[in-house]
Amino acid sequence: MRCLPILLLSAAALTATGPARADVSLQVIGADSALQEDLTAASRLMAIEDAATLPAQDVIASARSDYSRLLAALYERGYFGPEISIRLDRREASDISPFRAPAPIQDVVITVTPGSPFRLGRAEIGPLAPGTELPEGFAPGATAGTRVLRQAAEAGITAWRAEGHATAAIASQQITARHAQAELDAQITLDPGPVALFGQLIPQGNERMRPEAIARIAGLPTGARFDPETLDRVAGRLRDTGAFTSVALMEGNLAPDNSLPIEADLVEAPLRRLGFGAELSSTEGVTLSTYWLHRNLFGGAERLRLDGEFSGLGGENGGFDALASAVYSIPAVLTPDTRLSFGVSVEHLDEVTFTLDRIDLEAGLEHRFSDTLSGSVFAELSYGQITDAFSARDVTMLSLPVGLTWDSRDNVFDARSGWYVDATLTPFAMAEGSGGARFTADARAYWAFGQTSGTRLAARLQLGTLDGGAINTLPPDWLFFSGGADTVRGQGYQSLGAMQGGVLTGGRSFFGSSLELRQDLFGNFGAVLFADTGYVSSGPYWDAGGSWHSGAGIGVRYDTPVGPIRLDLATPVSGDGVGEDLYFYIGIGQAF
Repeated sequence: MRCLPILLLSAAALTATGPARADVSLQVIGADSALQEDLTAASRLMAIEDAATLPAQDVIASARSDYSRLLAALYERGYFGPEISIRLDRREASDISPFRAPAPIQDVVITVTPGSPFRLGRAEIGPLAPGTELPEGFAPGATAGTRVLRQAAEAGITAWRAEGHATAAIASQQITARHAQAELDAQITLDPGPVALFGQLIPQGNERMRPEAIARIAGLPTGARFDPETLDRVAGRLRDTGAFTSVALMEGNLAPDNSLPIEADLVEAPLRRLGFGAELSSTEGVTLSTYWLHRNLFGGAERLRLDGEFSGLGGENGGFDALASAVYSIPAVLTPDTRLSFGVSVEHLDEVTFTLDRIDLEAGLEHRFSDTLSGSVFAELSYGQITDAFSARDVTMLSLPVGLTWDSRDNVFDARSGWYVDATLTPFAMAEGSGGARFTADARAYWAFGQTSGTRLAARLQLGTLDGGAINTLPPDWLFFSGGADTVRGQGYQSLGAMQGGVLTGGRSFFGSSLELRQDLFGNFGAVLFADTGYVSSGPYWDAGGSWHSGAGIGVRYDTPVGPIRLDLATPVSGDGVGEDLYFYIGIGQAF
């Protein structure tokens, strides 16, 4: 019986493998392909394309390091009695002095005889915190290996840290290999340490950000029991400001009173950012957008964003539309997860059925409940001048939009899994005396298939309804239309509305659905098949008196660092233009 000390919390570093040449070979006797791949990845020699092109000293150094690297990879998989031979020009590398290196080495042969994989005899770890979940493989009779031992130790430490024991660590370990039985006995003793309390947050690396503002935004609960999830949320709050390109929290030394200071290593982002966007549609024309952003106006991550957009340029429906807006926001107001925002926007809309010029003032709060759930409440006052089939009129409106957003997507620009749901209820009152409420919802889901997630299914459901307000006084853009890039591709922009008061205008209810099959092709290219459907009715709550239309088509995607470039071709399936019309849409990012 031999005692075999193993460092549980270290792993063999992996080196990316390149294509092996004939002069560097690896032979693994009696092992599966998975072990062969692990050993190839662990070997530095296997990354050498041609040993003859390197100085002999470099090859010898790589060979000497490969003994330990290959041994660590074998221990990971439970092979504790292996034989490793590395021969350089038929000489064992361990016998060659690096100070008396031969001429350039022409032949490198690595031979590994793993032997039989060991199994766990005794598998003991403790003391354990309540609710500790050890890996399934840490049990008598299971395949042994440093990987599962390390996982068991990490699980035990993680569980103690979740109970407030920030300094939990391995107190001792006894690992015994019984080669005759091919068994490994593991006894791991943990030291939970005392329950720690959060101490002060100590920012480092900040230049423009004020320390007191950093502490307010981080919201570290000084004096509360240590909790890793709370620490993750503190880091998330600092990242969410956009004022930092890097946020790293490090635990300091435990003080005699069990308080644990937290050091925040921060790298500030550039103060300003400028961005541009463009989209092209055969019916809606060109849309050009730009924004300018200042991330840290007064040293507290206060943000000012200016946006401008021109759309409908060269479009077939209506004239051009324009929007200019400014939003000023302050983080950590009332709570560390609450942001206060003020905004002003000026808008011009020139549509087929109406023209509108409007100025809008808003103020409100946005709150993040968790990593996936956020909410907002705003007060908005708007004044608009409207010309449509009903009249030329001025409209003053006070509204109170309340919204919730749940977002678990893995990627905002090109999701492969997760859900997104955004719902807003907007009570409103108009100066002429009428009022009511408007509700909108946008739900999306994404599923991936295959080992590389190369095939994805994306689905979208849109809902909208408007109850209250006289039809001849409501802002026409508060009513619902269907058709175009954001609703039903293959149908003209806002081509489906409803008859209200004898006038063709938008409806009080809208239902839209979209389904896409996305497939990666080669390189950065991908393809999409899609089908969209829309429904608009004149009454609220999706009454039965409305109209349907639909469209379908194909698309091409090309991945870029800022999201996929999108080209979609679509044609009507039902409604107007079946068998006649063809529309194209170009933009950045997926359609939804």
